[in-house]
This record gives sequence, structure tokens and C-alpha cells, in this order.
Amino acid sequence: MKKRILSLLLGALAIGARAQSNGPSSPKGPVITFQSQEHDYGTIPFGANGDCEFTYTNTGNDFLIITSCKSSCGCVVPRYDKNPLAPGKSAVMQVRYDTRRPGPFTKSVTVESNATNTPIVVLRIKGQVLPAPAEVVPTNRGIPLER
Repeated sequence: MKKRILSLLLGALAIGARAQSNGPSSPKGPVITFQSQEHDYGTIPFGANGDCEFTYTNTGNDFLIITSCKSSCGCVVPRYDKNPLAPGKSAVMQVRYDTRRPGPFTKSVTVESNATNTPIVVLRIKGQVLPAPAEVVPTNRGIPLER
């Protein structure tokens, strides 16, 4: 009796494992895949170009639609194509950081879409902006003033 129960259990496990391995080969619906979810500016000068790009691909089998894209503060501005992205196609999301704010920074951009794998993705940017250059004030040292 014990052998028969053990055989039935092993048979059920083998059938279950086979059913899992024969599952669907491609995901259903849109799937968003970012090349990278973080951009490190490193140390950059005050007022430098604060633009970066995040490339994403629709690796699913239906149109991907980004429904919302919000930054963690007003110093970060994301731009993206609002048109549906066909399966297999890629697009670029542009993010601009205001580099007139000296000091270290870590900010995020929250991307919401109809993706079946991760409908919410958080992108991160970080770096350090150097202080503004000192303003040069002309002096008259060593030059006699006329009265």
C-alpha cells in the first residue's frame, strides 16, 4: 500500500513538473523592459547639461502604453512618447535634472504603464553638482583713485 501511494505521488509530481515546463513561451500582454533603471551623472559642473535617457523595449505581445510619468520633485522633468509602443519596439524616455542646484542629489521618476510584468517602474538618477563659480568682482587695489 505504501509503495502504491508513493508511486501515485511521484507520478503526480512528474506530471506537474512537465506541465510547468510546457507553459507559454512568451508573456501575454505588454511587457516593459528597461536597459537600465539608474543613471549616475557623477560629479558635474554647476549649470551643466542635466539630460539623460532611459531606453525601454516592449518585450510582450501587445501594445505598451505609458499612462503616467511623475518625478519626485520639480527639479526633474521626464519626457516620453505618449503613443502606444508596438511589441518588439523600443523607445527613449528623456529625463532632465536642474543642475543649478549645487550638492549631491538622488531623485526618482515613477513610470506607470499597462505592462503585465511591472506596471510601476521607478527610475533613479543621482550625482553631485559642483558649487557655482565665484563671481569675480573688479577691485582697484594698487591703482590710485582720482579725486
